[in-house]
Amino acid sequence: MEENKRLTIKSWAEEDRPREKMIEKGAFALSDAELIAIILGSGTREMTAVDLAKNLLNSVDNDLNKLGKISIRDLQKYKGIGAARAVTVAAAMELGRRRKESDRHKTEKIRCSRDIYDAFYPILSDLPHEEFWMMYLNAGKTVINKVKISMGGTVAAIVDVKLIAKSALECLALSAIAVHNHPSGNVIPSISDIALTKRIQTALSFFSISLDDHIIIADNGYYSFADENVL
Repeated sequence: MEENKRLTIKSWAEEDRPREKMIEKGAFALSDAELIAIILGSGTREMTAVDLAKNLLNSVDNDLNKLGKISIRDLQKYKGIGAARAVTVAAAMELGRRRKESDRHKTEKIRCSRDIYDAFYPILSDLPHEEFWMMYLNAGKTVINKVKISMGGTVAAIVDVKLIAKSALECLALSAIAVHNHPSGNVIPSISDIALTKRIQTALSFFSISLDDHIIIADNGYYSFADENVL
């Protein structure tokens, strides 16, 4: 009986190989699976790198946003993906997020709640835990700095209002915006969210720093305290 041969991309026509195709036609000509196959580098005895990438994408309904949320540990649960490949995929996803964030920094002027959401969605949307951030603005509503105040569990993050006031004074901010995520997907603020917002607003007012908004971010959208007239 003839021994089974390992299926490799090298056996494909040259124009169909992802690397050669990218060199010849550019990255835009490749499918998501082909791009991920290049990141993976190689397949297994049973699957090419493209097949392995297709299986990975199928498991997240071909949604790159969902793929970006999978932890390195969970990526290793997929057949054919060990620690090295899991780290490589996670690194590629992170670079994509950082590129988006870098583009926003160039024109980061806050005009409305959507601008705040757009600035923080790449940072907070994929997290399985809560994080609380502050954004500090100058007189022209241009962003001076973004500071992570705390990181918590899946339900809450403990926030020290003194640290918020300290970081606002250090960058000489004239106004501030609070931002945190809800991994549950529910954007409605809790009673503790509302109480915390009032405490931050009161603390900053002692230094003539206004709290312009508090945004809660989730996968399906966001909640703005200012838009809802809660502030």
